[in-house]
Amino acid sequence: MIHLRARMLSLLIHSPSRIPASRVPPLFALHRALSATTSIPQNCFLADEYLVASCGLPRAQAVKASKKISHLKSPSQPDAVLTFLSGLGVPRSDIAHLVSVDPRFLCASVERTLAPRVTELSELGLSRPQIARLIPLALCSFRSSSLRRNLDFWLTVFGSFENVLKALQMNSGLLAADLEKVAKPNLALLQQCGLSASLFSEPFIARVLIRTPRQVQDALVHIDKFGVLRDSRMFLYALVAFTVQTPEKLADKIRILEMHGWSQDDVLLAVKKMPGILTMSEERLPKNMHFLTKDAGLEISYIAQRPVLLKYSLERRLLPRHNVLKLLKAKGILNLQFDYRAAALSEEKFLGKFVHPYEESIPGLACAYASSCAGKVPVKYDVPMKYDVTI
Repeated sequence: MIHLRARMLSLLIHSPSRIPASRVPPLFALHRALSATTSIPQNCFLADEYLVASCGLPRAQAVKASKKISHLKSPSQPDAVLTFLSGLGVPRSDIAHLVSVDPRFLCASVERTLAPRVTELSELGLSRPQIARLIPLALCSFRSSSLRRNLDFWLTVFGSFENVLKALQMNSGLLAADLEKVAKPNLALLQQCGLSASLFSEPFIARVLIRTPRQVQDALVHIDKFGVLRDSRMFLYALVAFTVQTPEKLADKIRILEMHGWSQDDVLLAVKKMPGILTMSEERLPKNMHFLTKDAGLEISYIAQRPVLLKYSLERRLLPRHNVLKLLKAKGILNLQFDYRAAALSEEKFLGKFVHPYEESIPGLACAYASSCAGKVPVKYDVPMKYDVTI
């Protein structure tokens, strides 16, 4: 404050002016002095505005992501990264996804980090278009010095670059996994179990291979209890189901089935045929179970023999098809009960068998069915014989 006063006094006394000193109003001189000592910077960098304008992020995402790059004082660093990505051929939509998930990517040094990674991957045999596809999926792993070594390992496991990309879509942490302590021990363990070599090329096995070896060992014990054969394709699905969830979560799913009247044998049979039912959410599983038994009138033993029924979408498949068959029965056109065959038909075959042939008898049937399958508000329409129908 003392220095400021001295500066102001000096300016008032010694500052040159075209106006004679006797004519300079004291308040004008004071204002001029303050303006000279407290100028406001005009080029302040606003991270959220930058993310919207330069990266194409929606406002809400930009505000959230900006907190990770709030230390930046200018756009020079992120500009260099965006130029680098565009030069590689990374689409703007992929850049937006990358930045929204990993905002700190914009802080990476092009010379010290990004360009060397591209060089390493090129030496590994990847083309620039392939590298451009990898970056939005690899995320922060792309900046790691272990990228080349890890990618080389997974290329060997999955057999192709395309399979690696599919695996990354299912688990973005793949390239960050500890190869020596996690991935390689798990791979050896599954090979000892007799897992077919062809199954290792399945991208979703990545969800198993990056779990701790202890989790994989525990999963194998549970799988054996359910009688899933290790040389079957279902063994791989069982591995995923039992490794991605805690034992407590699995117990909760089994308890839900038992609360709906399932016996232990029913549960064992269904899980053996389709382990994926144990990956369903605790909200979706009872809703589907209630519909199949109460609304569709199917027996538990019937469902346990065909557990894929539980996996179908209730809103977009089971309920719309059930309502179509119910309507056809109410109009005396067909006398069919909803069952596995009706649920399992492809969309094209279901339309050809149960919808298109009856559009003249029930005007608007196809439109209402399509609307229901799309998850839109049910459509009501008038039909002959004074029926008012909702699909």
